[in-house]
Amino acid sequence: MVEHNGRNETPDERLDRLWVDQLQELRVMQTGVQLVAGFLLTLPFQPTFDELDGVQRGIFLGLMTTAALTTLSVITAISVHRRLTGRQVKDKVVAVGAVALRFAVAGVALLVVGMLTFIVHVVVGRTSAAVVAVVVGLLAAFLVTVLPRVLARGL
Repeated sequence: MVEHNGRNETPDERLDRLWVDQLQELRVMQTGVQLVAGFLLTLPFQPTFDELDGVQRGIFLGLMTTAALTTLSVITAISVHRRLTGRQVKDKVVAVGAVALRFAVAGVALLVVGMLTFIVHVVVGRTSAAVVAVVVGLLAAFLVTVLPRVLARGL
């Protein structure tokens, strides 16, 4: 047994634990992203969709693209795991999972900022949407990049 961060586990046990943690995070994100994508997919079929201006349509297409890319990043980790299971390369699977999770977190953050920007643009107007995009974008950047780094330094 190897002591790592207060845990008494072998390297293989540690990789198994990390993979299970990653799977749980991927499950949560996958469900949220699929729900957002599903709602977005219904918009072009609404009668008022034709009333959207070019900027609103651009935001919508950006959101759809972000949802698709985020979904792909989530399923990448699962695909790699399915292909490499039993080949004694769990370290590679966990490494790919970590990268996929980084992309997925960034995608979810972009989706949140984009959805709020889109809604404010449609309901209130362009100027308010720009303010929301900047403020919420900065907050999202802080929460998903700066805060984890600050917390990691304190450990």
